[in-house]
Amino acid sequence: MTQPDNLKLFFIINPGSGNSTTDWSEEIKNYFVNHKHVIEVYYLTQHCNVETIKEKIKLFMPDIVVAVGGDGTVKLVAECILKTKIKLGILPAGSANGLAKELGISNIPTEALNLLMVGYSQKIHAVRVNGQLCIHLSDVGLNAYVVKEFENQPVRGMWGYFMASLKVLWQNPLMVVQMKIAHKSIKIKAKMIVIANATKYGSGAIINPIGKLDDELFEVIVIKKVSIREMFKMIVSHEPYDSEKTEIFQTDDLLIKSFRKVHFQIDGEYLGKVKEIKATIMPDCLEIIVPN
Repeated sequence: MTQPDNLKLFFIINPGSGNSTTDWSEEIKNYFVNHKHVIEVYYLTQHCNVETIKEKIKLFMPDIVVAVGGDGTVKLVAECILKTKIKLGILPAGSANGLAKELGISNIPTEALNLLMVGYSQKIHAVRVNGQLCIHLSDVGLNAYVVKEFENQPVRGMWGYFMASLKVLWQNPLMVVQMKIAHKSIKIKAKMIVIANATKYGSGAIINPIGKLDDELFEVIVIKKVSIREMFKMIVSHEPYDSEKTEIFQTDDLLIKSFRKVHFQIDGEYLGKVKEIKATIMPDCLEIIVPN
């Protein structure tokens, strides 16, 4: 689908995302040099907030707001345009780019920029988790602990994530939680619980094989035991999970109460330790540009 030739595009660049040496401002300006579209580039600063960005967007009145960064940047930008008619574009510039991979958006700058011009818009749901937006994946337990350690790693990218995983794999004890889901209360022990809007992590591991971004449910994946066989299924074979080790629930509302504080993250951003998680579906709240 070719876009009109008089669009207004607002690019929000996170200069701290990933470890890429790409000059995104230059890439954007070079791409649009022969176009009639109006563009503006805005760099995120250390102390910027949602209200500041919303004000910038309101002044520019764009047709498309483009997040240039990783999943955390996409989350921040999406928060600014929720339930508006403004479309969301993504230029993957983070370490993992989980949502971009989920949607099939290329990490080659010119291809990702071209998608903004020829892509299709798709309405998707999101999940509100403890008052914050989650477009991709949120979790408590093991992976959230890895995200915490990854943020302190000098090495970025997949190798840095792997090193962080090795560091905490056997340090994270089982959680004991009470889950209220689909009007049922379940007491369960787990290494990790994922609130899954999407299907896979940036590593490519499919954590949620039944997930859809455009339905009115999200999935809750309870990993009871860390198993090499189950990990192989997620990363390679994609065979059905062993329900004794991994269990999947579907819902539009969730309450988790943990008997002790546990590590917590949303879309790759570590948010500390919590004892309670509340999650609810937000249907059709974003319109995003995707490949055909």
